[in-house]
Amino acid sequence: MSDLGAPILAAGDDASLDEAVAVLGSGGTVVLPTDTVYGLAALPSVEGATQALFELKGRSGDHPLAVLVADLDQALELVAFDEPAVGRWMAELWPGPLTIVLRRSAVASGLALGGGPETIGVRCPDHPFVRALAAEVGPIATTSANRTGEPTPVTAGEAAASLVGAVDLVVDGGPAGTVASTVVDASGDEWTILREGAVTAEQLS
Repeated sequence: MSDLGAPILAAGDDASLDEAVAVLGSGGTVVLPTDTVYGLAALPSVEGATQALFELKGRSGDHPLAVLVADLDQALELVAFDEPAVGRWMAELWPGPLTIVLRRSAVASGLALGGGPETIGVRCPDHPFVRALAAEVGPIATTSANRTGEPTPVTAGEAAASLVGAVDLVVDGGPAGTVASTVVDASGDEWTILREGAVTAEQLS
């Protein structure tokens, strides 16, 4: 147990994946590394689990959570789309720092992600630990591991300490980046960049 009130395990530790699977499966919260910034994660399929993410960030549930997936197949189970560019983005820019907001499929209709029930933001991250975790537990609801309105720290311990309360597990993947994923909304007739991050508008076009 650390001073944060939660165990800290290295992402490369043999026990870290099993522990993260257990914590998320029981409805707990995890700070974990991604290919962008540190994330704060819970399972949207476990009743009440994602509510803790909003409380830890000090954020209203009006702001939707994105989901991280293991691979393209897992993503396609969650979404419906007509925009031809979406398939290209998934093939060329995933795994990577691109979150795509699409209409929810029937499979995703019951996931508790905040915001409206019609859409879902999905991303396949370029981080082997997170993809292995999602392969075990299913899509993972994630938001940046920082208090709302404050910068996201670059270390696991600082990210966990920045939150309103204690998480159940911290997975340390070393120093993280400071640029979040690009978020593009392709749920309607035309796609729109909601947040430009590591993927540029030129790459999307």
